Amino acid sequence: MTDPRLIKKYPNRRLYDTEESRYITLIDVQRLVREGTDIKVVDTQSGDDITRGILIQIITEQEAGGNPLFTTDMLTRFIRFYDESLQDAFSSFLDQSLRLYSEQQEQMRAQLDEMVPGDALQTWTELTERNMELWREMQDSFFRAANLPGIGRSSQAQEKSEAERKK
Repeated sequence: MTDPRLIKKYPNRRLYDTEESRYITLIDVQRLVREGTDIKVVDTQSGDDITRGILIQIITEQEAGGNPLFTTDMLTRFIRFYDESLQDAFSSFLDQSLRLYSEQQEQMRAQLDEMVPGDALQTWTELTERNMELWREMQDSFFRAANLPGIGRSSQAQEKSEAERKK
């Protein structure tokens, strides 16, 4: 396992990415986490690991925006689980649940990649177009077999029908 990416937090509240040698924002930290980069945020004055606080700050800002992940009821229950006797069990349960969810997501992605190699969007588009063409052919066959005029008949059959009517 590689060492986490070191980010330093300075007294002026700025975050410094030591790998890229530049100042970054919480949005940058959020992007790193979403990309799967392990991070460690250290307070430059005290040397304390403040990663949890930064991650909680990111979650808090996310929750304040558009569609929050946690309802008020859920957050109320979280606070109630901070009772010393329940905290360890609840923390373990949440951790295991999120790990299982992540593993299942990865398995689904891997299965989809096996079923649909290459560009999945292009493959689905081609599959949809083929299905639509098969549907049109089936519909045309049905209308021809039922000797019904109009929609669904192939253009060749429609032209023949129109020519016969003109006679």
